[in-house]
Amino acid sequence: MTVVSVRNLTVTAADRAIVSGASFDLAEGGITALVGESGSGKTTTALSLLGEKPPGAEVSGSIEVAGETVDPAHPPAAGTIGYIPQHPSAALNPVRRIGPVLREIARLHVRAGSRRERRELVRQRVLEALRQAQVPEELLHRYPHQLSGGQQQRVVLAHQLIGRPRVLVADEPTTGQDAVIRGQLVEEFRSVAARGIAVLLLTHDLDLVRALADHVLVMNRGEVVETGPCEEVLGAPRHPCTRRLIDAQPDPAATGRAAPEPGDPVVSVRGLVAGHRRVDTVHDVTVEVHRGETLAVVGRSGSGKSTLARCLAGLHPHRSGEIRLGDTPLPPLLRKRTPEQTARIQYVFQDARASFNEFAPVLDQVARTAERLRGAGRTEARRRAAGELARLGVTEASASRRPAELSGGELQRAALVRAALARPEVLICDEITSGLDTTTQADLLDVLEELQDDTGCALVVITHDLAVVAGRSDRVVIVDGGRIVERGRTAEVLAEPGHPVTKDLVTAAVRFTAGTRARPD
Repeated sequence: MTVVSVRNLTVTAADRAIVSGASFDLAEGGITALVGESGSGKTTTALSLLGEKPPGAEVSGSIEVAGETVDPAHPPAAGTIGYIPQHPSAALNPVRRIGPVLREIARLHVRAGSRRERRELVRQRVLEALRQAQVPEELLHRYPHQLSGGQQQRVVLAHQLIGRPRVLVADEPTTGQDAVIRGQLVEEFRSVAARGIAVLLLTHDLDLVRALADHVLVMNRGEVVETGPCEEVLGAPRHPCTRRLIDAQPDPAATGRAAPEPGDPVVSVRGLVAGHRRVDTVHDVTVEVHRGETLAVVGRSGSGKSTLARCLAGLHPHRSGEIRLGDTPLPPLLRKRTPEQTARIQYVFQDARASFNEFAPVLDQVARTAERLRGAGRTEARRRAAGELARLGVTEASASRRPAELSGGELQRAALVRAALARPEVLICDEITSGLDTTTQADLLDVLEELQDDTGCALVVITHDLAVVAGRSDRVVIVDGGRIVERGRTAEVLAEPGHPVTKDLVTAAVRFTAGTRARPD
């Protein structure tokens, strides 16, 4: 049974077609994947199902959801469609704990019975949603900023599952998720579909598509250029765009780079302890980052990777221990560091959109780094920023817009340029390839290597993607429960993992990709 029917959907803004003539159906209990390069129109297409459109845009064509016509003036009935955004932090209230919000959402859907019966039904709905979204109950007492990106993603999934929707739209659901959780999410989405819910996945994760989707739509520059069963589209792609996406996937069989001989460390961490409120989430961590190397920090969601990285950048205070930049101890907080110290350690955030001021042009924000940290004049700073952005495929016309008018991939590249203009000695990249299409991801990783070759800076890469780790890093540390449980040269650790956590991550990654990457001749 068809739950969603879209015919000739066209979305135009400023005389530019964001979506052009898209037509497709979503079947009850079916899983459809919508894939394409960043900026291809996937998110605009999905938001149209909710009756939403970009500011100033014109929408034509027809959309029916559960038998009702949907357009910007007539959105679907509340609870009909659940939507999980690509950037989960934007959907979470920063001043409210997770538990009360989940219970409040559940009360909107439970109205019958006595007060005691409603209370019990609310409790059951919350627990069911937590189980389906793989959210531990102990997180109910935390605020959103106390969660990792992957944990935030799963909490937002729980928000939507509480309402038991007819359609579930998931925008990059595996962003920031480790290989174990990705495998679990596959089973949960299958369970969701088995209950008759139509699932629309907006994703760049082609392994997820292979493992989960029945049907695939490929978008390119606003048009659906290829469509069909998953095994046909990804097994024998016809359109050049589809072939580019498949060919750009990182090779999970790569064995890592030849690690350079370590010299004096540019950053040293000794006995670091940090946490949230009264709970320690990083315990007695000692690690060194050497000039010119790429150090991968890997672990499951919520293991403490980002907290450790934020401590290095002065974005999160540590309780005890020491961080040294060369021979100089660094103050725990960024505001107490000198501009020179700030420039030498830069941070690129997982959620690029949240790291930009929504009211100012992106180009101005990127150029400000060269002004504040490297003393460039305004004109020279804008020239440098525009040039580097163009090198990464973000035109000056696009960069002159506000963040809401750029795609997630464009903003991630802008965030990288913003940090690189400081000419750092250490560049921390927190899941910056998550949520990017495979071609953009490959381009971004190539740019990072060029930056490293040009400047000799060290890269600290926080990631769940072991394929990226295998092919692009020199050394790797495995974090679990806030502790480093294994470390060494990447090729050696991934080939012969010693700790159970490392073994689980490697096994899950291999299992997730095994037998799915049939490349066409």
